[in-house]
Amino acid sequence: MSEPTVWQRIEHDLVAAIKAKDAETLSTLRMLKAALLETKTRKAKAAELSTEEQIDILQRYVKKRRETIEELKKAGREDLVAKEDREIQVTQRYLPAGLEDDALRAIVTETVARLGAKGPKDMGKVIGAVMGQVKGRAEGAQVSRMVKEALGG
Repeated sequence: MSEPTVWQRIEHDLVAAIKAKDAETLSTLRMLKAALLETKTRKAKAAELSTEEQIDILQRYVKKRRETIEELKKAGREDLVAKEDREIQVTQRYLPAGLEDDALRAIVTETVARLGAKGPKDMGKVIGAVMGQVKGRAEGAQVSRMVKEALGG
């Protein structure tokens, strides 16, 4: 039997959250399902979302939650930060395991050497190559920061 898709796992966990009366998890899972469904409806009728597309949607959701947390902190609304953080934790259950900093740093170093990047002007080229390798396992801001360090920018 094949590994369940992100969509299938969310569907299964949604039912479990309903049965367990876990309102916080249920709310997040419903939002994730809605985001996936919205993207799916933009495609041709018989077309399915690929695993990569599903992961990309969830990563954008996490990124939005992190941006919201930053705004809430600036506004002094610490009471709402915990809710957003819980949503991130629930969403991350469906994302591939993230790369450790050391593993990502090794990929960045290897890519810089392979591309012959010399300085900050090569940042875009290196970031693009690294993101292609780590898709779904590292965030763009983290990759950008490490590439900047590696290129001395």
